[in-house]
Amino acid sequence: MNQIFVKKIDVKKDTSFAEAENRLEWQTVTHMIQTLNWKEFSYLPVVNFRIAHADDEILLKYYVAEKHLRARETRINGDVYKDSCVEFFISPDGKDYYNFEFSCIGTIHLGYGPGRGNRKFVDPELVKKIEIRSSLGSAPFNDKSGDFEWEMMIRIPVEVFQYSNLKSFDGLKASANFYKCGDETAVAHYVTWNPVKTENPDYHQPAFFGKLEFE
Repeated sequence: MNQIFVKKIDVKKDTSFAEAENRLEWQTVTHMIQTLNWKEFSYLPVVNFRIAHADDEILLKYYVAEKHLRARETRINGDVYKDSCVEFFISPDGKDYYNFEFSCIGTIHLGYGPGRGNRKFVDPELVKKIEIRSSLGSAPFNDKSGDFEWEMMIRIPVEVFQYSNLKSFDGLKASANFYKCGDETAVAHYVTWNPVKTENPDYHQPAFFGKLEFE
């Protein structure tokens, strides 16, 4: 089982987005999303991420190199998994979990529940509190093929965890997984940080989450 010690860094609510990103870069190491769990899906993009917290927010940055892009979804809580997408599933209490899904242009899907079939959306007005910037911009586009590299920086405030009694991430022991996918890109792919031992691709598997220990 993979584990990450999530470092606490000095970022305040009034710290600029650029400065928060710089501090995340300076003070953390990268982790790889590189596990192929299903033989019929063999395409492996290069994906890394950094994660830290600042007491009342999570800072997360993805780095992606891939050959096929797609970015059609623009609705909050829409079908972002069909596009070039990175994801972060986290259970703060070891029971129910949040599925943060981010398309390559920063469209967000955020749900909560115990499993795939019993989920409720987080209020879109809360979802809008997530600050997110992609090097690809925010305008939708159709399929592209070539050699692409993109980055995405994300700031997730604690109040977004609508269904949990979270006030701070200090000392939190959580379970989580990090993913890359693109169900309707030219080459569908499913890559994970912690292995997922199921017959078919399924990210809604908290039994296969790794561990996050917040400083």
